[in-house]
Amino acid sequence: MNFRLQPNAHGLGARVVGLDLSHPLSATDRLSLIAALGRHGVLCFPEQHLTPRQQRDFAANFGTLEINVAANAQESEIPEMMTLSNIIENGKPIGLSDAGQDWHTDMSYSKMIAFSNVLYGLRIPMRHGEPLGCTEFCDMHAAYRDLSPEWKEKLAGKTALHDFAKFWDKMRSQPGSMRKPLTEAQRAAKPPVSHPVVMRHPITRQSVLYLNPGYSIRINEMTDTDSAEALEFLFAHQLQDQYRYRHRWSEGDVLMWDNMGTIHNAVADYTPQEPRLIKRFQVMADLFFHADGSAKPLMELPSLDAAYA
Repeated sequence: MNFRLQPNAHGLGARVVGLDLSHPLSATDRLSLIAALGRHGVLCFPEQHLTPRQQRDFAANFGTLEINVAANAQESEIPEMMTLSNIIENGKPIGLSDAGQDWHTDMSYSKMIAFSNVLYGLRIPMRHGEPLGCTEFCDMHAAYRDLSPEWKEKLAGKTALHDFAKFWDKMRSQPGSMRKPLTEAQRAAKPPVSHPVVMRHPITRQSVLYLNPGYSIRINEMTDTDSAEALEFLFAHQLQDQYRYRHRWSEGDVLMWDNMGTIHNAVADYTPQEPRLIKRFQVMADLFFHADGSAKPLMELPSLDAAYA
């Protein structure tokens, strides 16, 4: 193992020290990072210097890379790369300025869900020496563990419907949004899908609460009234302070997180005059699931004991 892990004092998050992501990963390091992502939920690789191709090659170690529906934010030579930015060049935005600005789990609206995001911070807005545009996370392992026995019984075997349009339309409604209405073709390409409310995490093999305010619209096996009341309670439960970790970006950070065990939110506390530029890859969960959503055999992952020495 060619890196060390420095866990955050909070339950979520760890720094990965000693790994240069511009070089190919060894097979052992790849599996160890998968194990670390399951354990810590969020990994930060500080002080990286990557080309777009190197970032893509690193992300591709962990699954198939998705091409996002927001075509105006894609890179022409690397279509899987998405630009997250508020920068305007030649009168046009160079990326998506409002990406992720509500609590959600990426790709929960897809039959093949997401495993991870890999983001690279190139320009981070600062004010009075403090970074802006933090990314917040909540721990869905802990959120499920802390549910009462009555709630765990109530949610057993239940499924929730997730809809891409819910999040997109909410972002469009915000003042100053540059998002265009989804076309009929875009909506047809991403119809609502259902997933278990309680999922067995394929890395930790523990139960997680697989719901999020951004995309989840109802619990299928409940009446409309009961579903609305349950979602209101569960969304509030997920977002309690004890489950939260806030990543304060530095330029050169590569941030990678587990979409199956966390939900996240991009904090929009910077102005259009405070430039932000982040490059993003979305890694699908096809290491763990078949195309129809059924689980693949569990992976054998190495011990991480040596990484904490």
